[in-house]
Amino acid sequence: MNRNPSRWLFLIIPLIILAVWVDVSKQITLANPFKPGSTFVDRNVETRLGLDLRGGLQVILEAVLSEGQTVTVDQMEVARSVIENRTNALGVSENVVQVAGEIRIVGEFPGLSEEDAKTVLATIQQVGQLEFVDLGTTFLPEGTAVETYTSDTAPEGVENAYKTIMTGEDLSAVGVDVTQLNEPVVAFELTSRGAQIFADFTSTHSGQYIGIALDKQIISAPVVKDPITEGKGIIEGSFTTESANALAVQLRYGSLPVPLKEVDSRYIGPTLGEDSLQKSIIAGIIGMIIVILFMSLYYRMPGMVASISILAYAALTFAIFKYFHFTLTLPGIAGFLLSTGSALDANILVFERVKEELRNGLTLSIALDKGWKRAWSSIRDSNAATIITSAILFWFGSSFGATIVKGFSLTLFLGVVTSLFTAICITRPLLTLSVDTFKPTNLKRWFGI
Repeated sequence: MNRNPSRWLFLIIPLIILAVWVDVSKQITLANPFKPGSTFVDRNVETRLGLDLRGGLQVILEAVLSEGQTVTVDQMEVARSVIENRTNALGVSENVVQVAGEIRIVGEFPGLSEEDAKTVLATIQQVGQLEFVDLGTTFLPEGTAVETYTSDTAPEGVENAYKTIMTGEDLSAVGVDVTQLNEPVVAFELTSRGAQIFADFTSTHSGQYIGIALDKQIISAPVVKDPITEGKGIIEGSFTTESANALAVQLRYGSLPVPLKEVDSRYIGPTLGEDSLQKSIIAGIIGMIIVILFMSLYYRMPGMVASISILAYAALTFAIFKYFHFTLTLPGIAGFLLSTGSALDANILVFERVKEELRNGLTLSIALDKGWKRAWSSIRDSNAATIITSAILFWFGSSFGATIVKGFSLTLFLGVVTSLFTAICITRPLLTLSVDTFKPTNLKRWFGI
């Protein structure tokens, strides 16, 4: 048996104090003692809530493939990156975009209003392929679908095909501006190559139309009045500030390598998310009180020690989630509560073993030592099985976009690991210290046997 528990507690108590500090803070800052005026630690530890607790949008997108067409892992990763960049530029924070399986992408965007959710959906699905098209003397109104080609001659059998002068790859910067009439426009700058192409075209096509097409649809068709040699221009259209910004985002972050379609989406209002959070907190508090009462009444001194250990476990686990910016969801809370059961299970196994040894007539110190040793194999095996199961569930959730399963498995894994730590490094030394301090002789009163 560990006869020097204070050695462990000397290390554990500061750790618990630090965990509680993280739990109750939104920002932790520590001054650097070796460099006056600078910070040693400066980290945002505000709780990150998933969309089921905060409200927001979840969408599943699928690559649109023609017969016989395939999509590579790199293409799906590029598409994921483009979607993430687009939504970041729209001001969506804490979004999660991940590839699920071979042809699907799952996006979660917490904190959106219903109107913002519609804007995000529209923005992330557009391929975003910008083309500057030679329309000649033909004026095409906004919204007209066009066929384009890049070869020297138009494809045979295709009517009303127009040659592409250059694409969005020749853009170097895109932003939103306003005209003298305060109308929103999309301003762009071209690369040196694009500027030369644009200068050559506008110098020889005065009085003709140049079509600006997004995803094969005309969004603007200005007439060339003078040569544009500076590599700058604007895209005019029936824009609002929001639509101009959405278009600028699409152009700024490139085109999707494959078209995507919406397979499923769900919007959760902030009121529903807040209600779920409040009910989860209440359920957790009630459950913790019941556990503490049961352990204290049934196991007496060991039960009270285990209750302290469980509270320390909760503080440590929550601090890990906040410090490492894990997103907390309803399934995650379920995994946390289930891992609390694992923490109790470890203590119950030990305490029952200790009671058996005491009934067999062993002294208290020997009974504690043998109880821990004989219970350890069961604790180890049961927790190892749970950890393996959590890893399988996490892989499944990551591979198939099942974020509910992923959140549950992550909190379950972290909870089980933390519960093992608290059982070994807190419960055992604290129980040993309590026995050495109070030296109980009435085992029926103190241990419930």
